[in-house]
Amino acid sequence: MTLRITQLQAVEILDSRARPTLAVALTTGDGTRVRAGVPSGASTGSREAVELRDGDPARYSGQGVLEGAGNVNGEIARALTGRSFASATDIDRALIELDGTDTKSRLGANAVTGVSLAGWRAEAAVAGRELWQLLARAAGTSPRLPVPHFNVVNGGVHAANSLDFQEFMLAPLGAPSLSEAVRAGAEVYARLKARLSADGHATGLGDEGGFAPALDRPEDVLRILTEAITDTGRTPGREGVAIALDPAASELRGPDGRYRLAGDQLSGDQLIDRYEAITEHYPVWSIEDGLAEDDWDGWVRLTARLGDHVQVMGDDIFVTNPAVIAEAVGRKVANSALIKVNQIGTVTETLDAMRTCRESGYTQMVSHRSGETEDTFIADLAVGTGCGQFKSGAPARGERVAKYNRLLEIAHAHPRLPFGLAAG
Repeated sequence: MTLRITQLQAVEILDSRARPTLAVALTTGDGTRVRAGVPSGASTGSREAVELRDGDPARYSGQGVLEGAGNVNGEIARALTGRSFASATDIDRALIELDGTDTKSRLGANAVTGVSLAGWRAEAAVAGRELWQLLARAAGTSPRLPVPHFNVVNGGVHAANSLDFQEFMLAPLGAPSLSEAVRAGAEVYARLKARLSADGHATGLGDEGGFAPALDRPEDVLRILTEAITDTGRTPGREGVAIALDPAASELRGPDGRYRLAGDQLSGDQLIDRYEAITEHYPVWSIEDGLAEDDWDGWVRLTARLGDHVQVMGDDIFVTNPAVIAEAVGRKVANSALIKVNQIGTVTETLDAMRTCRESGYTQMVSHRSGETEDTFIADLAVGTGCGQFKSGAPARGERVAKYNRLLEIAHAHPRLPFGLAAG
C-alpha cells in the first residue's frame, strides 16, 4: 500500500480551556480525508516537545498558533504533498528530518503532532482498518481494552482551588469489563458530587472535568473518595475501585528544593513518608509524578520505598522520550510511564517509548492533556498498544467523554478483546 498526500491544511481552533490549538486535515490520493485535533498541556515537563505560540499580546494573550498553522500549510505541505509514503511511519520520519531539532521547536510540536496523527488516521482509513488495529500491527502488540482512570477531583494548575495535588483518579481495577468500569466511574462520580454538595462544597469543575472543592489536605479528598466508592456498594481497592494520584510534584517544589503541601514544607524524603502513609491508609494503587522532574536521586528512593507495591509513574520526568525512559530504567527510577503523543511529537516516537517500557518491564498509561479537543486518537492508541491503562479526565465534559465513548464503541464492536491491566 502507498499513501499519497494530495492536500494538507491546518487551522487554528480552540481547545477545552478556550486556548488556541490546531486542527489538521489531510487528503490522500484516493480522496480519503481525515482530521486530527492537537491537545495541549498545562503541567508540562521541561524536556517535552515545544509548541509554537505566536506571542502576539493582541491575540489570545500571546497564545495564538497561527505560526504553527502556517508551518503546516507552508513548509510541511510543500515537503509532503504529492509524495507517496509506504506508511505513516515514513511520514513521521519525514517530519522529524524536516524539523531537524530534538524538541520539534523549529516547526512546532503542535504542527508536527497534528500532521502525525492525521497521517496515521489516513493510513488506517486507506487500508480499511480500524485505527487501533493499525497501531497494534505497527507496535507488534496484542490489543487490549484498558482500565480507565477517571480524574474526579482536580487541583494544582488544573483548578482554581487550594488543593496542591493535581489529580485524584478512580481506577476500577476489579471491574469485569470495560462497560462495567465506565459504569463504576460514572456512579462513583455521581456519589462524590452528592457527598461534596452535602458537605457544603461547590461542585464546579476543573480543567479535566473533576470537582474542585475547597480542600487543602489530600487525605481529606481520599477519605471522601473512599466513602463515595463505598456508597455505590463497591469495594475500595484493587478488587473493586482503587485510587490513583498525580501530585504533579514539579509544581510543588520551591527554589529551596522543598515541597509545598497543604501549608507544610517537606523534604523529598518527608514527602515520600507522606506517600507511604497514604498508601497504608487509603486504597491508592498508583502515584504519578510523586517528585519533581529533576529530583532523580529522590525518585530512586521513592521507587525503592514504594515500587514493590505501588505503581510509581513518571510523566514530566520522562516526557514520552525513549532515551529518557531507558536512562530511568538503568537508574531504577519508577516502574511505569505516562504516555502523551504531543510530549515527543510523533506517533512513531510514542510507539518507540512504549516499546522501551515493555522491554524493560515498565507499565504504561496513555493519557490526554488538560487542553483537549474532541479527537479520540488516544483511545485507539491505548487499545492498539495493549497497555491496559488509560486516562482522559472525569466521566464528564464532551472532550473527555468522547474518548471513553470511543472505548465503549470498540468494546461493543469487538466483544472478544480482553480487558484489564496488561500482564507483567
